[in-house]
Amino acid sequence: MFFSQAGARPRMWEASPSEYKKWVEVFKACDEENKGCLSRENFKVAVVMLFGYKPSKIEADAVMSSVDPNTSGILLKEFLDIVRKKKEAQLYRNEIRHIFTAFDRHYRGYLTLEDFKKAFKQVAPKLSERIILEVFRGHGFEPRSGKIPHAAEQLSPCATTAEPVL
Repeated sequence: MFFSQAGARPRMWEASPSEYKKWVEVFKACDEENKGCLSRENFKVAVVMLFGYKPSKIEADAVMSSVDPNTSGILLKEFLDIVRKKKEAQLYRNEIRHIFTAFDRHYRGYLTLEDFKKAFKQVAPKLSERIILEVFRGHGFEPRSGKIPHAAEQLSPCATTAEPVL
């Protein structure tokens, strides 16, 4: 499983040699002038090639502001670190979505308190109902509707479009 033992935080993820090689190849393909760095526009093309979406202006701004100002773009080492973090975030969201879907037995896109209780009885049968209720309320429980929204929507306001780059 991708979750760390301490809780619901992703552990460090390492790319396979073939995946790492692909990232380097994408970097080189997007470094049109062979300067050893990617411009803002070249970075966007690389993200499209690797993740299948065009980064928003906000994401591109965040990445470019984190780049060493003494260089004229994103160096290979920085690019690889950005891609690794994006991949970690993607895997983490996919794992949460997978777990949520397993407990959303009626395919409604949300969990009721009853769904939540049934899920916890399966994975932690000795947990008290009081604790389950506190956990449920602490993760977006709406008292009026009795529902918890889809977990992936709570991760990031842009979870379905662009992934945040740390």
